[in-house]
Amino acid sequence: MYLAQLSKTQYCWLIGTLIVAVGIVAVGWISEPKRESVAVASLTVEMSIREIAPKLGATGKALARELGLPVEVPKAKPLRKLGVVQDELDHAAEHLLSHRPSRLKYYVFAALVLWGLVFLVRLGRPDGSPVSERRTWYPRAPYILALLVAVLVCGFMLGKSPNPMEGAVKVFKSMVGLYPSVWEKAAALLFFVVLAIVGNKLVCGWACPFGALQELLYSLPILRRIKRRKVPFLVSNVVRSGLFLLMLLLLFGIVGGRKGFVIYHSMNPFNLFDLDFIYHAVNPFNLFNLDFEILSILIAIVVVLVLAPAMYRPFCQFICPFGFISWFVERLSLMRVRVNRDLCTDCGACVRACPSSAAKSKVKGGLFGADCYSCARCLNACPDDAIAYRCMLQNERNQIDP
Repeated sequence: MYLAQLSKTQYCWLIGTLIVAVGIVAVGWISEPKRESVAVASLTVEMSIREIAPKLGATGKALARELGLPVEVPKAKPLRKLGVVQDELDHAAEHLLSHRPSRLKYYVFAALVLWGLVFLVRLGRPDGSPVSERRTWYPRAPYILALLVAVLVCGFMLGKSPNPMEGAVKVFKSMVGLYPSVWEKAAALLFFVVLAIVGNKLVCGWACPFGALQELLYSLPILRRIKRRKVPFLVSNVVRSGLFLLMLLLLFGIVGGRKGFVIYHSMNPFNLFDLDFIYHAVNPFNLFNLDFEILSILIAIVVVLVLAPAMYRPFCQFICPFGFISWFVERLSLMRVRVNRDLCTDCGACVRACPSSAAKSKVKGGLFGADCYSCARCLNACPDDAIAYRCMLQNERNQIDP
């Protein structure tokens, strides 16, 4: 049994980590501010954008966008005179209120990343365990437990906001006036980036609720033949980077000339190309608020969840803007999978175990290889003990740091 193989030092790490993780969440729980309740029914179309927006914690431009109006529409006119009906106002207000972030969620993210980091560095491999017992290393149960917490707590319990994807896009939305403070949104993005740097994309691999849901579906023992066929990283990353660029061009009005514009209520999927940022219409985190009023969101969620049991993290690989950003910052990750060239025999065991092309990139030593989500599948695959999760600052001979 795995737990029986752990040393006394590792038991101390295990207990200490659990205590610290619970403490982090407790601090978040205690410091969570009470939200001021906003009665949507008290907002009427006889009021102006200037009157309503502060009650919703939004900018006038953001409210105008939600109502399907030009962002530069007069903010002092009653909404009725702008052609807005009460149902449209109610829906826009509910949607804006759903984006109010839970600060507690940041603490849960940090606790999950801490758990993943300690497991990968200190607990996954029992001290003194020989390579012949490698199949007992890095059991899946602790990882699956973290994924379930991410889905249930960071997802359905605490809602869709904040999340890494929103952290990436809201910075740019704030630059065009759709959120009051650029610095607040930049701080949120920095939080997620730091978690990705502490351990190689740990926030994506261990804490992101939609990433966790995809990981759980992929972990099902089905469709194993199909799983052997991996999507070429060049293909997925070209799509992902292209969407990121298109988002910026649309959001800043470089393409279309309509800065910050979005037709939220439309059911026509071709209106995807008229959005202020391309991800709004395919935001899978709406799943955690059970918000499917945009047809494209429902389609995106269904397609991803259908593909996920056979394709590794399709949303993360092809669409997620934070996945694209964190792919760059992987170069700065302090803790990561490292390959020892002195021991590596190029047997391909880690490459076969890896659900993406990340292990192949690491063995080859390329600088910009495929995303590694720190899933640990490769860490008990090598028969020569040539692969480990270590600090990049440890200078070991012939250590490959892709």
